[in-house]
Amino acid sequence: MNKFLQKWSNTVAGSKSRFATLVIWLLIIGILSFVWPQVNDEETASTNLLPEDAMSVEAAKIIQEQFPSDTGVPLLMVWYREGGLKEADFQAVQSIYEQLKHDPLEQQTLVPDFGNIPVEALMKSASSDGTALTTPVFFEKESQAETLQQALNVLKKKVTNVTKTNPFKEELAKDGLHVRFTGPVGIQTDATELFSQADITLLVTTVLLVLVLLIVLYRSPILAIVPLISVGIAYGLISPLLGFMASQGWIEVDAQAISIMTVLLFGAGTDYCLFLISRYRDELQLEANKYTALQQAIANSGSAIMMSALTTVLGLVTLSLAQYASYDRFAVPFSLAIFIMGIAVLTFLPSILAMLGRVAFFPFIPRTEKMAQELEKKKGKPVRHPKTRSRFSKSVGRLVTDRPWPVIIICTIFLGGLALFVPKIEFTYGVLDSFPEDMPSREGFQVIADHYPPGKIAPVQIIVDTDGHDVSLQSDLSSLKLIENVSDPRTGEKDSNYQAYELTLAIDPYSTKAVNQIPELKASVQNSLEQAGVQQAGEHVWIGGETAALYDTEEVTSRDQNLIIPVVLVIIAALLLVYLRSIVAMVYLLLTVVLSYLSALGLGWLLIHYGFDAPAMNGLIPLYAFVFLVALGEDYNIFMVSSIWKNRKHMSMKEAISEGVGQTSGVISSAGLILAGTFSVLAVLPMQVLVQFGTVTAIGVLLDTFIVRSLLVPSITTVLGRFAFWPGMRWKQK
Repeated sequence: MNKFLQKWSNTVAGSKSRFATLVIWLLIIGILSFVWPQVNDEETASTNLLPEDAMSVEAAKIIQEQFPSDTGVPLLMVWYREGGLKEADFQAVQSIYEQLKHDPLEQQTLVPDFGNIPVEALMKSASSDGTALTTPVFFEKESQAETLQQALNVLKKKVTNVTKTNPFKEELAKDGLHVRFTGPVGIQTDATELFSQADITLLVTTVLLVLVLLIVLYRSPILAIVPLISVGIAYGLISPLLGFMASQGWIEVDAQAISIMTVLLFGAGTDYCLFLISRYRDELQLEANKYTALQQAIANSGSAIMMSALTTVLGLVTLSLAQYASYDRFAVPFSLAIFIMGIAVLTFLPSILAMLGRVAFFPFIPRTEKMAQELEKKKGKPVRHPKTRSRFSKSVGRLVTDRPWPVIIICTIFLGGLALFVPKIEFTYGVLDSFPEDMPSREGFQVIADHYPPGKIAPVQIIVDTDGHDVSLQSDLSSLKLIENVSDPRTGEKDSNYQAYELTLAIDPYSTKAVNQIPELKASVQNSLEQAGVQQAGEHVWIGGETAALYDTEEVTSRDQNLIIPVVLVIIAALLLVYLRSIVAMVYLLLTVVLSYLSALGLGWLLIHYGFDAPAMNGLIPLYAFVFLVALGEDYNIFMVSSIWKNRKHMSMKEAISEGVGQTSGVISSAGLILAGTFSVLAVLPMQVLVQFGTVTAIGVLLDTFIVRSLLVPSITTVLGRFAFWPGMRWKQK
């Protein structure tokens, strides 16, 4: 492998081929960017995340087929005035709907005839306390987000002109009339606007953070720019590749996936760059010829970089096994990004380093001993040598080999204590829970929840196939607990055997208690059908609506977690086994990564719950965090163990471990800080799911970098001694 990598480095970064490599990369990017669309142009606006066979999805299909409605997708206009709506407010509603009737918005399909309803009748539609009124406007089902946003902007102007004020701007707690847009249309347009504003913010913040961290850590302005250029080049190829795949319908990408992919690319990509750059700096202190030094650097670090990238790629691609679309949409963008980045680190980056040579490390230029002595004679004063190992790195190396048991005990107690908080985590799957509290659609939704009966926000839909039997469920459903109202049954238009009921819950339909009622509700309806003589009644019941969708989300994501987590562990175990040829090392490296993940989840929950004052963690976080932390955590394992492995040829066990920790702790610490920093950048985004994901992942990376990788793993290796890498390695004995 070393010989192959040396030849490879000469091919892509030799004295004659370095410029050719650069030109080839730029040509490929230029051609593909001209021919294929960029990934941002192919983002889907679809919010359908559940699989087709989910009960709530099947219920929605039956409703559309048997109980069709031409009304379209609703926008809910929420009119609110603390202390009670005035007659002038209801007159404003009349005026707006009169205008909408005669001068409809783009893509508008239907509006109620509120313009001809007397004010007294309109007042009766308000909430019981008279402070809120909800009125709908319907739009075509296939309307694009941009078209809807333009329509809402026009509607805002109409409302502002009629009310002679701006009811969309002031906080709800202030006096005066307030109007908020919510419902499916309001939520969709708000989400689109949030991400459109966040993309540039995320990119700029990530680049600036990585640049600052690189300058602080390596104190070299040129070296700080080199990894960013490499990541930018990789993104230049990744974007049209993903754009082409999305345009062909091979994959689906959304704004959330692209945002996290950008962060991952800068974080992991910079790490891989640093793995090679740090080794190049070491080789430049041993070899005068910069091309030979680069060959040696690639030969000694290339296999670890390739293995690290492969581990991450395969770990991330397992997300394609998920049924939940939010997971599945991550698989190809993330794995392709790491794959292309790995290629860039072993092709494009060497060509840049070959051109810059020692200048890349200015002002702390690495030189051989002979070069330093010649320069000292020429200048007449000592030349400062760049440090490759700090005193702290040496101290850590000695600590883990001299006192391994105390280190193991303390680290295990600390990490295990944090992991004990995992069972206490409360989870939520609500879409609006991910949005900022001051987002207009969430504010409007909260007004409805606070001033109308809770169940009216999101009724539960019951659909049954009577199979020709005489079935009436209204009385049975009305007798159930937590049910406030049951509508009269509707009969299917195409098949009279279908019946539909609409249930209003007496509790918040988005609460955990309501979600837990879904299986009990289905069991009750199933029992009623069985009593009526319907065979296999469980296959004749469907429950739809937001509450049922939340139940399905919880069920599907739990299934995905139970499948993907073991698959990831098996893949990582197989790769470690192949690379290290050690069963023992594979086992304890996996166990430490899992412990690191659980402790990150526990500490993340404490910060999210008590620091951010969030009542629950988004239910998607555990799997997101697991795949990222396990895959990326093994990168550091591989890089450190590779160094220990190479030292075994001329050192005893303890010496190899101490030297390996000392040699890699600096670059791993730098890489960990940069990776954690890039994930923490997600906190600038307004989506709580991304803020929480960034928080947990950043914590996990820091724990993995400074505790697990630097202390726990080498201490365990020391205690196990020559059995640590059984049966594949043999060590020199003292």
